[in-house]
This record gives sequence, structure tokens and C-alpha cells, in this order.
Amino acid sequence: MVKKKVMKKKTDKTINILTHILALFTGFLGPLIIFLASEDKIAKKHAKYALNWQFSLMIYIFVSIPLVFILIGIPLLIAIGVLNTIFCIIATVKASENTFWKYPLAIPFFRVK
Repeated sequence: MVKKKVMKKKTDKTINILTHILALFTGFLGPLIIFLASEDKIAKKHAKYALNWQFSLMIYIFVSIPLVFILIGIPLLIAIGVLNTIFCIIATVKASENTFWKYPLAIPFFRVK
């Protein structure tokens, strides 16, 4: 009797990593394209997390811009930029480990199941 080796499907982490890297450089457009074009459920889930953060980030920026006139907006915009960089890098590392990372401070626009 011959034993068959059952190969588990190895998930491709590249699209998951690319989702968060694109979010860092293209804002919401990169994750949105991946969300719409991909058929992989895991990639869509990563894209939803990234989109939630990117849309929240846009709201935080739009709120901070008028505050520049009273000088509190400048440090807020700098902090938002630093947080975006840090959060996208952390999410990229987590995606490379095949885990999901919920961005702190992200408003849940998309429900992630």
C-alpha cells in the first residue's frame, strides 16, 4: 500500500504584505485595488483592516488641518504621519507572520469577520 503525501495549501503571503506596504505609499488606493481585484479571502481581510486605518487617517488629517491655525495642528499632523508609518510597518510584519493586526485608533468602516 502506497501512502500519499497530503500537501497543505501554502498561503501566499506576498499579497497580504503588499496590502500594508501599498497603504503606506498610496494611502487607501493600494488596499482598495487589492480588495476589489483579489479573490483570496485572507487578502480581502487584510485589505479591510488597511482600509479602515487609511479612511480613519484621512479623517484625522482633515480634522488636524484647520487646527494648524491655532498651532496645535502641526504637532498633530506630524504625530499622524509617524503613527501611519509605524502602524503600516507593524501590520506588514504581522502579515508576513500570517496573522491579522487590527490597527489601533482605526474606525471600523468595514466589518472584518
